[in-house]
Amino acid sequence: MKFSYQAKRFSDARSLLMLPHPEGETACIASAFHECSLGLHNLNEQELDDTARDWVAKLKELMDTSGLVDPDGRGLYEVKAASLTNEEKFELSGVIVELAGWFDRHLWSNDKHGSAVEDT
Repeated sequence: MKFSYQAKRFSDARSLLMLPHPEGETACIASAFHECSLGLHNLNEQELDDTARDWVAKLKELMDTSGLVDPDGRGLYEVKAASLTNEEKFELSGVIVELAGWFDRHLWSNDKHGSAVEDT
């Protein structure tokens, strides 16, 4: 099924952001970053509509670790997560929720007669 892997990864990322993480908010966000990076790996963005492509671009911007250093060996996603403002955290959560929903909806596409068919 097209987008089944992405649907799973973004659903997991969404769940990580909704549930308290035993290691705290930074670890929760870093884990969500990891799930998102898996979901974005080998994704053909040309198969997405403009809205989903915009969400992916925003997500990549929020996840960008360029220029960050990790002197304590925590991992760059942990460093990035710790540096996010509250506004960025809110935006990240919204983008992940939207992408999780988009991929979930597109697991199945409608044919011309409105019946659900598997998109292979």
